[in-house]
Amino acid sequence: MADLKYQPVPHDHESFLKNARKRKGFRKAYKELEEEYVLIREMLAARSMLGLTQEAVAVLMGTTKSAVSRLETAGKHTPSLTTLKKYAQAVGCRLEIRLVPDSYATRKRIRGRMESAGH
Repeated sequence: MADLKYQPVPHDHESFLKNARKRKGFRKAYKELEEEYVLIREMLAARSMLGLTQEAVAVLMGTTKSAVSRLETAGKHTPSLTTLKKYAQAVGCRLEIRLVPDSYATRKRIRGRMESAGH
């Protein structure tokens, strides 16, 4: 494999968010993508912990750097579970997906919709 040296780009996420929140529509858009951003931060942290570049992860996954770049970008791509599993394995992790019960009010609202739909 080519001599790929990891050189992280400094990023102050809190400062970024502070400035971005000033833009019209940002809060709504960010909230809609919040879960994706959380996953991407976890992916980047796992890759960083091993000191891997996108190129190195791509080699381990059997794909291209541009495909890894798309995986690490929110909102433009919805990867399959198979792809997420490959990424997790490449960065020394396992993928864990859970359904977390929402609040009582949400469950009650869903039951109400089911009843009104005749189920």
